[in-house]
Amino acid sequence: MSNESPTLVKGEGPVTLSPSGSTPSQGSPLSPTSASKGPELPDELLQAGWGRCWSKRENRPYYFNRFTNQSLWEMPVLGQHDVIVSTPSLTSSHPLPWNSAPDDKQSQPATPSTPSTPSTPGTPGAKPWSSAPEDKQISAVLSVFFVSTVSVYWDLDIPTNAVIRERPPDPQLPPHPEVELHRAQLVTKLRQHYLELCHQREGIDPPRESFNRWLLERKVIDKGGDPLLPSDCDPVISPSMFREVMNDIPIRLSRIKYKEEARRQLFRYAEAAKKMIDSRNAPQDSRKVVKWNTEDTMSWLRRDHSASKEDYMDRLDHLRKQCGPHVTAVAKDSVEGICSKIYHISAEYSRRLKAAHTALMKECNLSEGCEPPEVQDRLVYCYPARLASPSPPQPRVELHFENEVACLRYKGEMVKINRGHFSKLELLYRYSCIDDARFEKFLSRVWCLIKRYQVMFGSGVNEGTGLQGALPVAVFEALNKQFGVSFECFASPLNCYFKQFCSAFPDTDGFFGSRGPFLSFRPASGSFEANPPFSEELMDAMVTHFEELLDSSTEPLSFIIFVPEWRDPATPALIRLEASRFLRHQLTVSAYEHEYRSGSQHICKRTTTTPLAQQQHY
Repeated sequence: MSNESPTLVKGEGPVTLSPSGSTPSQGSPLSPTSASKGPELPDELLQAGWGRCWSKRENRPYYFNRFTNQSLWEMPVLGQHDVIVSTPSLTSSHPLPWNSAPDDKQSQPATPSTPSTPSTPGTPGAKPWSSAPEDKQISAVLSVFFVSTVSVYWDLDIPTNAVIRERPPDPQLPPHPEVELHRAQLVTKLRQHYLELCHQREGIDPPRESFNRWLLERKVIDKGGDPLLPSDCDPVISPSMFREVMNDIPIRLSRIKYKEEARRQLFRYAEAAKKMIDSRNAPQDSRKVVKWNTEDTMSWLRRDHSASKEDYMDRLDHLRKQCGPHVTAVAKDSVEGICSKIYHISAEYSRRLKAAHTALMKECNLSEGCEPPEVQDRLVYCYPARLASPSPPQPRVELHFENEVACLRYKGEMVKINRGHFSKLELLYRYSCIDDARFEKFLSRVWCLIKRYQVMFGSGVNEGTGLQGALPVAVFEALNKQFGVSFECFASPLNCYFKQFCSAFPDTDGFFGSRGPFLSFRPASGSFEANPPFSEELMDAMVTHFEELLDSSTEPLSFIIFVPEWRDPATPALIRLEASRFLRHQLTVSAYEHEYRSGSQHICKRTTTTPLAQQQHY
């Protein structure tokens, strides 16, 4: 591959590389009213976040950086003041820039080396929403909490080195709490349908997390318009759901620790297999084979009470090999019916949501899809996903704090997020959102974001958190320092470490920095980290996408991939990665020698890590 830098140009649309090599802003953060007098600033200073503003009190211009909230009387020098986050004062709580000029509380102008009112974007001050009196009294304590959280769990100062070709806006409709609430109700009903079908047709509980993995697997091939519910998939029968339901027929097998558990599980399997073959329309030969093997097992259990745990496990393995194919053949049509029924209900729900969303846009006199701007064939730094349709007016979302938790309520539906991650979302919103300078839509968009992931994960205890697990901070720091990694291929605004990442939902996540789904993201160069959700179909599609990108790029491009080492049997993704001609190094970290940050870290009160099984690092 060539080591030359790509040819880059400047433009008015997405962010482009500047000739000086500095990373321009990724959005339009807040800033005071710009001054209308005086000469324009150089492009390099504008791209670094500086603007020329006017102080009404002093009747003179000053210079303000919308990224760092720094203010200077003298023209800044490029490179001397262009830090992304300044060190905050633990006893100060400054308002956001639109409420007052940064020099209003000081009688002396600031010098270039000392900003007049340093304020960290991650430290909230006065907001366009109301705060309780007790929140103001503990501002110093909250400042300490935010500083420690931001410095430990993410680093939003790292600029991107990912370069892409300019792309058109996403056609998905902008989020709205009313539509999101309707989607949550329909997805909950769909989960209930799945539970009832498994009970009625097969007499089993749905395999744990199988519905979540079904959503992931379907979205790999789905061409429908809903961001969450699949509606246009080929084939209709999901391999993921079919495989997981069949694995639990006739009973769900659990890990065995003791001899009595092994004996009990062997008895239950034999009993369930015999009952199933007798109650279904099975061929005569299948009935004979299953009946003979199950009765032989029952007879052995009655007469042999001195068997060891290993004897019971061997007998169970033999019984599964003898009866499994016949039981599978009998249950095949029924399980396919479950998969087909769930898919068609999902497609119907998707059509309902589309109709409701379109009606909402029409009520607000907004067109569903505006004429997209002309896209030039040029290389640019990656930029957050933009939507083609304008955002409708947002309803009121209530906010209050309960100790360390921010609670957002809409029509009685409450979502929660800890204060640190709420501050993180505020900062990501400043960097990435370009249509809400006064944060008037911020709370409703946060509510939609959290509700979307809450619905995707499910309501069970710790359900879905494994799909959102993140690498520890030390790993991200090493990847950035040693390999120049600055981009996450599978993340969300809730668990990202960098401010540039790909995620599942461009409509809700784009306002907070997401570049959209990775399978539709086509970088030309850069260094990337990929830690996909552990769905076999998604991981296989990821490998295909990586190899296509590496084949087509002539620029420096690398991926460091984290996948589970599933060897019994080995997954197609693991086999293909090990055989890939692009593989440069492979490392296995054993079980209990590594950890993940919890997928529910945004609602955890303390640092939470999750040990997982063996993990493969590429």
